[in-house]
Amino acid sequence: MPPVRLIAIDIDGTLLDHAFQVSEANRRALEDAHARGIEIALVTGRRHTFALPIAQSLGFPVTLISSNGAVTRRSTGELFHQDTLPRHAALALVAHMTDFRQYLVFTFDREGRGALMLETADQLHRSIQRWMEKNAEYFEFVRPIEQALTTDPIQAMFCGEIAQMSEAQRHLHANHELLRSITVLKTEYEARDLCIVDILNRGCSKGHALRRWSREQRIPREQIVAIGDNHNDVEMLEFAGLPFLMGNACEELKLAGWPLTLTNEQDGVAHAIAQVLGG
Repeated sequence: MPPVRLIAIDIDGTLLDHAFQVSEANRRALEDAHARGIEIALVTGRRHTFALPIAQSLGFPVTLISSNGAVTRRSTGELFHQDTLPRHAALALVAHMTDFRQYLVFTFDREGRGALMLETADQLHRSIQRWMEKNAEYFEFVRPIEQALTTDPIQAMFCGEIAQMSEAQRHLHANHELLRSITVLKTEYEARDLCIVDILNRGCSKGHALRRWSREQRIPREQIVAIGDNHNDVEMLEFAGLPFLMGNACEELKLAGWPLTLTNEQDGVAHAIAQVLGG
């Protein structure tokens, strides 16, 4: 087996436990890998600012691929790449998804208020109350939401119960013209009856961003470990030479045949790293 040079790790459902904490075993495993000269990348659906405290808590610099691959930035601040959703595609999305506006949030590359733009928070509070509370200072309410689209957003997000978001996805996939200019990614948590549908620029994903970064660092895919748990991790797991699926992943993903590690409640990240590094 070639030496590992990069470990790419999803955050929610993978690195974090149910209390949204990094376990001591996972932290020690990452510290050990970093001490061996292996680069650590956190690859997440979270936007950069919301993911940054997790990255900083590790105690050493990491690469942070956020918004499902739309932004690649070091935890120390340096921007490597940004892949925005074109304004014309965002406007077409809103026009087509008008019946789902109450579930919609646009993310922009801004600090402070206006980083997250939406029309209403009523439905979102029912589904993602904790996230809404954590990000309250970044919200700006605009009606109609089209008025917020003065520049290209990072991404759009629809969020709600699984049945609601399944209907939203069916409606999205009925517009073949729109699908030519966007990427649709799903993150689903059955136990919480929660589904997040992210809309990004065409060809944007965790896997595409990881491929771009590895080329910049001249790291072949055979030397990359990837660890994930959800549908939005698929492209990343397909790209990495050494993929691991978390034990808490859904049965549908387990059918793909990727090697399984333990769950996020059992230090699954540390267990996967031990398998490739020893210990």
